[in-house]
Amino acid sequence: MYATSGMRVGPLGRVVAPMEERVDQPPSVVRRLTMDPLLWNRSSRSARRERTADDELLGKGARHKQSAPSHGDHRSMWGSAATVTRGSTLDGMVDLPTEPASDSGADGGGDPRRAAHALRRAVEQIEGALGMGVGRAEDAERTLAPAWRRATRGETRWPVSVVVLIAIVLQLALPGRLALHPTWMLPGLEAFLMIGLIAANPRRIDRRSATMRAASIVLILAASVGNAWSAGHLIRAIVTGHAGTTAGPLLADGGAIWLTNVIVFGLWYWELDRGGPIARAHGERVYPDFQFPQMDSPDLAPPNWEPVFWDYLYVSFTNATAFSPTDALPLTRWTKMAMAVQSAVSLSTVALVVARAVNILK
Repeated sequence: MYATSGMRVGPLGRVVAPMEERVDQPPSVVRRLTMDPLLWNRSSRSARRERTADDELLGKGARHKQSAPSHGDHRSMWGSAATVTRGSTLDGMVDLPTEPASDSGADGGGDPRRAAHALRRAVEQIEGALGMGVGRAEDAERTLAPAWRRATRGETRWPVSVVVLIAIVLQLALPGRLALHPTWMLPGLEAFLMIGLIAANPRRIDRRSATMRAASIVLILAASVGNAWSAGHLIRAIVTGHAGTTAGPLLADGGAIWLTNVIVFGLWYWELDRGGPIARAHGERVYPDFQFPQMDSPDLAPPNWEPVFWDYLYVSFTNATAFSPTDALPLTRWTKMAMAVQSAVSLSTVALVVARAVNILK
């Protein structure tokens, strides 16, 4: 094996010990000690692996001290380790020995015990610097990563609750000929599920629960079924000429169905994007289903910006009026198909209701 006789600056600024002298002993601890300035910019996992490697080196140094080589070889191994100067690549964070170990023999040989002690102190300082680097890396990740890509507190419950309550009122306001009988069944189910969700998670939507997720999906599904039933009956009544002879009630019924359609699809987008609001709050999924402008241009939004229910409701509103995506782009297949269905329902409802209302206006 080879021993060390000095230190040099290797690739990427590493301070390494070259192998020059041939000895018949196991490799020196100093030869395997590498100080990398790029370690401060690595991830915390990589830093922990480096700290573990340093701990192993420290243990090997202690064992090597017990089985030290001959007196003549001490100077080539331990003496060269003690000649390492202060590591410039560590910016003064680690103080390595600057003077050779004191000579204890008559022929000037170095003392391996003192050199091992100095080396142990250097390793301890490196471990401390590594700990500081890990903390700084984690702080930088929390600071630089946008909120929609990391774990956050979760959004508040009240916006969703208010909008669901509006959808329930709109469904109850429809005439009996356009509602699914019994007329109170679906609105009552939606109200019951909404009360249960508020009681289980009243303030912020951040609690993991498969039951709550299922209840939220059933609520949106019930609202979707009720509104689809009403829209289908309204379109059939217009086509068959049984929609009435006055424009006011027809416009009111069509407007209620259209607005409920906007709310229902906004709830679907909010509930399914990146696994739902709870999964988004915990930062579980990296790839979004909708690409908002703030994601593509993070300098246009504050660091703590993340999509909430109002953003998804706006996406649903613009898709129902423009019949195409406007600011947020659908990235996955289910989002594209959902927006296509919403556009078709909105277009058919608006076109037929407006056309019929214009014909019967006096």
